[in-house]
Amino acid sequence: MKRLSVVSKLYLLFVFVVMYAPIAVMIFFSFNAGKSTSDFEGFSLRWYQALLQNDEVLQALYNTLILATASAVIATVLGTVAAVGISGMKRWQRKAINTVTNLPMMNPDIVTGVSMLLLFAFAGRLLGQEESVLGFWTLLIAHITFNLPYVILSVQPVLSKVDVHLSEAAQDLGCTPVKAFFKVVLPSIVPGIVTGFIMAFTLSIDDFVISVFTAGPSFSTLPLYIYSMTKKPINPDINALSTLMFVVVLILLIFINMGESRQEKKDRKKGVRQ
Repeated sequence: MKRLSVVSKLYLLFVFVVMYAPIAVMIFFSFNAGKSTSDFEGFSLRWYQALLQNDEVLQALYNTLILATASAVIATVLGTVAAVGISGMKRWQRKAINTVTNLPMMNPDIVTGVSMLLLFAFAGRLLGQEESVLGFWTLLIAHITFNLPYVILSVQPVLSKVDVHLSEAAQDLGCTPVKAFFKVVLPSIVPGIVTGFIMAFTLSIDDFVISVFTAGPSFSTLPLYIYSMTKKPINPDINALSTLMFVVVLILLIFINMGESRQEKKDRKKGVRQ
């Protein structure tokens, strides 16, 4: 048994090395004083300083943050409303809707991107748009579309744990159904809503494949800008930029895990009291 335990730990270590070794190398060379991507010439913040002075990077960062925030907020509102509506359905209806809702998560990104490109092109032709309709608004619609299932998936488990009788009691005391929802149900599902928002924000920042098909020439995000940098001779700027994106996503995922662990502790305490 001990030997098996050692082998399993070594295997787990090997998996983590394979997964994170490329990222570790990228972070290491982002602090390289020279332009070489293979020889470390000394520690320096040169390339991070260069990023702050690069107007194209700052514009791409601004576009990414605006897009991620807008899509996450809209997807969170729509996803929360959808989760509440789904929870009130019959069991077979809920299963059917959940299956349809989960399809975009299972669907390959390239299929989603191509299908949305064709949809926007068709809509542009119907509206008589001679120029490309692709830009911020098409990107926003695309990001809201693939973020929605993740928000619903984050809110539903928390919503299922809310006692239905609390809302009924609030209505018996004079609250309207809408007021009872905002006073009783909504505060109880805030952890799921926050998790869904952070998940949607993270996915929006990280998306590349769908954005390639729906962005157009007038609007660029950080992933698209990084891809355009790879077409030129490799510049260490890309290591610094990728490192910053990795750190931001890592911090957001830590917050998600912290929120989920706190919610689990609260649920355990409630279970013990009951």
